[in-house]
Amino acid sequence: MEISFYGAAGGVTGSCHHLRTKKTQLLVDCGAFQGERDMAEENAADFGFDPSKIDYLLLTHAHLDHCGRIPLLVKRGFRGEIICTSATRDLARLVMLDSAGLAVEEAKRANRRGIRKGEKPREPLYDVQDVLDAMDRFGRQPDYDARLALSEEIAVTFGDAGHILGSAWILLEIREESSLATRRIVFSGDLGNAGKPIINPPTPAPASDIVVMETTYGDRLHKAMGPSVSELRDAILDTLGRGGNVIIPTFALERAQDLLFFLRELMEKSELPAHLPVFLDSPMAISATEIFRRHPECFNRSTHDLFAQGTDPFGLPNLHFTRDTSESMGINQIKGGAIIMAGSGMASGGRVTHHLRHNLWRTDSSVIFVGYAAKGTLARQIIDGNKKIRIFGEEIRVTASIFTIGGFSAHADHDELLAWYGSTQKPEHTFLVHGENNGREGIAKILRQRGLTVHSPVIGEHFSL
Repeated sequence: MEISFYGAAGGVTGSCHHLRTKKTQLLVDCGAFQGERDMAEENAADFGFDPSKIDYLLLTHAHLDHCGRIPLLVKRGFRGEIICTSATRDLARLVMLDSAGLAVEEAKRANRRGIRKGEKPREPLYDVQDVLDAMDRFGRQPDYDARLALSEEIAVTFGDAGHILGSAWILLEIREESSLATRRIVFSGDLGNAGKPIINPPTPAPASDIVVMETTYGDRLHKAMGPSVSELRDAILDTLGRGGNVIIPTFALERAQDLLFFLRELMEKSELPAHLPVFLDSPMAISATEIFRRHPECFNRSTHDLFAQGTDPFGLPNLHFTRDTSESMGINQIKGGAIIMAGSGMASGGRVTHHLRHNLWRTDSSVIFVGYAAKGTLARQIIDGNKKIRIFGEEIRVTASIFTIGGFSAHADHDELLAWYGSTQKPEHTFLVHGENNGREGIAKILRQRGLTVHSPVIGEHFSL
C-alpha cells in the first residue's frame, strides 16, 4: 500500500492525496491551487497520476481548494465514484459552477489581450458542461458515522469535521489479501473551530494506524469567539462613528453565514443599530445560505431549535442580497453607514476587490478580515501592512482602518488540532499537510517530543505503508 501527495503538501491549497492498494486506487480530495501568483498553469498541469485509473474520490468538503479540480479530473478520464455527504454534494456543485464561470471569463479576457499579440487562444481549465459531467460521477452520500463498504478490502466512514456544512474527516479501513491485519487510516480534511455558532464541533478522531492531518493554524491559537464578536461589534461602531463603510472580505461558505448569525444576534441585543444596512454581495454566498436552510441535519442543537421556532438565523431587518452586477456596482454609490460583505475571503478576486478599490483609500472606512489569507493574496498584502497595493492595475493607497479578527476562523487552532489528534491513540505514521511551514512545524515539534513518527511531505512524494 502506498500513499502519495499531489497538493496541500507544503502549502494550504490544492488538497489531493492518492492511496494505492493492490486492487484499488482512490483519492481524498482534488482541490484547486490558490494564492500568491496566477495558478492557471499549476492547476492545468498533469495530476501526477492517471485519472482513468482512480476508482473512488472521497471528498471531505466543498471548499474550492478541496474540490476545485474535480471537473478537470473527469475531463481527463476519471470514471469512478465520488462519495461525500449530501450537504457537501450540494455545496460542491455550487462552488464548481462558480469556478467554471470564472475560468471561462478569465479565458475570454486573456484571449482579448492575446489576439492583439498574435497568441494562441487560451482554453478555460473547465467549463459548465465539465461541471455537469462531474456531477454525474457523484454517487453515495453517507450519513456521519455510517460505515460504508467500497470493496472487499476497503470500508470508509465519514465523521463530522465541524469545518463547514457537511464537512467530514474520513476513516479508511483497509485489509489487503497479503495481510492478516486491518490498517486504519484517517484523513482529517479541514477541522473546525469548536466555537462556531451554526454547526457542531468536530467529533473526536478514531483510533488509527496512520493519520493525515491539516495544520493550517498549527502554530497559533485563536481568540475566543465571545471576544471576537465583541471586537467585530466595536470595529463596526468605530467605523459608523467616522461615517464610513465596513468592508468584510467574506468566504461564501460558512463565514458569510456565521457573520449573518452574529450580526442578527448583535442587533437583537441592541448592540448594533437594528436597521443598519447590510449587503451580502456574493451570488455564491446567497445560494450557499439557501443550501444551509435545506440541511438542518448539520446544525447544532441551538441553531436547529431556532429554525424549529420559526426564527431565521440568517435574517436581518435591513439585509440586501445583491446577485446582479448592476446591483453590486450600485453599492459603491453608498459613501458611509453600510456593512458590505463580499467575496472572496482572501480578496484574490471577486466583487470585494471593487469595494476595496472604492474604500481602501478612505480614512473613514474600515476593512475587517475574519479569515485565513494565504501568502501573496491581496488580503495578505493588506494585513501585512502594505501602504500601497494594486487593484486592476491601479495603485491604491491604504488609509482605511484595518482590523484582523482571528476568532472567526473555520479552522481548528494549535490546541484544537492536538486535542483532535489525541484520540487517534499512537499512530505508526503521521503526515502533516495543508499548512505552511510554520503551521506544520508547530504540530510536528510537539508530536516528535511524544516519540511519534512525523512526516511533512512535499508535492509528488510517495510513502510505502
